[in-house]
Amino acid sequence: MKFDKPLIEGILLKRYKRFLADIRLKNGHYITAHCPNSGSMKTCKEPGWKTLVSESDNPSRKLKYTWEMVHNGKCWIGVNTQIPNKITMEAINNDEIPELSGYDEMHSEVKYGQNSRVDILLTGGKDICYVEVKNVTLVEADGFYKFPDAITERGQKHLYELLEMVKKGNRAVMLFVIQRSDGTTFKPADHIDPDYARALKEVHRKGVEVLTYQAGVSPDEIKIIKRISFSLD
Repeated sequence: MKFDKPLIEGILLKRYKRFLADIRLKNGHYITAHCPNSGSMKTCKEPGWKTLVSESDNPSRKLKYTWEMVHNGKCWIGVNTQIPNKITMEAINNDEIPELSGYDEMHSEVKYGQNSRVDILLTGGKDICYVEVKNVTLVEADGFYKFPDAITERGQKHLYELLEMVKKGNRAVMLFVIQRSDGTTFKPADHIDPDYARALKEVHRKGVEVLTYQAGVSPDEIKIIKRISFSLD
């Protein structure tokens, strides 16, 4: 996925009220950007880090800029939680996720479960496949990528809705897209949300597939690049 216009460089001053970030642009201007990430953003929001924002031409938007990524001195980290769905669909179209190939049609935001919408629905293959996509930005001192970075009852609900699809004879996949490159293996963050970690292990044991893919994040492009290992122990 390439951005429509070149991203604009700045320095992060602070992230606050979940959806706001104050940034000093390279040209010296100070802005408040929309932060499209409802998590804690632990390990990816340090003041003084280099950031990149996109600029919208939509006159009806309250905030002109969107915070897209931050650099921690080691790598770019994609903080926009809307990106993983887009790059996953792009990768499926390009047959870059072998586990999700072999389907004729792909739909997004399809109603299922209890008043929910599945991120991606694949049809026209040997089965129907429900795919939930989660954005991973947390890396801790042990080198593991982890999810979630805050307690998520909604995320736990999605896991059990995927399990219900398996019980009905369909295929269900929990896909974690990692938007950074300075870690090793993926693990659930059981010290942050033990209930989510237990639920993930349970549904995986009962047939929900878990896929963990790393995205290459750069100012020019964000795209799925490779599968990485995971541990649910």
